[in-house]
Amino acid sequence: MADIPFHERDGWIWMNGAMRPWKDATAHVLTHGLHYGSGVFEGERAYDGVIFKSRLHSERLHRSARLMGFALPFSVDDLEAAKAEVVRKSGLASVYVRAIAWRGSEKLSVSSHGNSINVAIAAWEWGDYFADKMKGIRLTIAPWRRPAPDTAPCQAKAAGLYMICTLSKNLAESNGYQDALMMDWRGQIAEATGANIFLTRDGVIHTPTPDAFLNGITRQTVIGLAKARGMDVVERAIWPNELADFEEVFLTGSAAEITPVREIGGIHFKPGAITEQLLNDFAALTRRKNAA
Repeated sequence: MADIPFHERDGWIWMNGAMRPWKDATAHVLTHGLHYGSGVFEGERAYDGVIFKSRLHSERLHRSARLMGFALPFSVDDLEAAKAEVVRKSGLASVYVRAIAWRGSEKLSVSSHGNSINVAIAAWEWGDYFADKMKGIRLTIAPWRRPAPDTAPCQAKAAGLYMICTLSKNLAESNGYQDALMMDWRGQIAEATGANIFLTRDGVIHTPTPDAFLNGITRQTVIGLAKARGMDVVERAIWPNELADFEEVFLTGSAAEITPVREIGGIHFKPGAITEQLLNDFAALTRRKNAA
């Protein structure tokens, strides 16, 4: 299934209030969301048939839409019911879930007034985001920076904001890396192209303050797991010249889950006891039925 192009797959996608055959869930080529990036989305994982932190994702989709200047035509409860049905109809216990909302094709101009708001939810089988994640992945330094909060709605999971992520990740992969570390507009460490970052030193976990990027749901979960273990977690500004002082590094995200890092731009790290403990704790949490 993973090798079949998305537009050729079979199955069901929930779209604008109804289930549609996978191949019929389409949008017009003159859709505003395609031309101007006026869409928001969520990436989620279901474990043993239950979407992890599902409601928090549905609430964030609504919040992202508001930050982008529109309201979703479906409530959080509507989205929760639709996502559960999509997972059920997939016939798979563990799937990746993508919910997306975008401005439609009634007219096409920079102004989006008068365009409908469309919502769709799909689910598909997706294993580890990084094929060799347990070995630790290699990151390069991205040439693009996360924008300042006064230049873009950085707390929205907005489709258009991922353009620089795609550029950075494509360049990293072309140069033999799995991902790229992005700085913010100040030059401080921000995140990878689709995941938050944590770094350890002397038993203390450090992570950048999320003031120019998403405070990820998995990020918040991992902070909670670490504190429950009695680990110290410090959220602060972290500068690139500090990288060589850290011992362990790992990424977090719905797709990435917890992924150890073994290199960033020529600086090497070794996954250790902290990363392993949190990996085990996260695996135990996500596979509990009451984790949603």
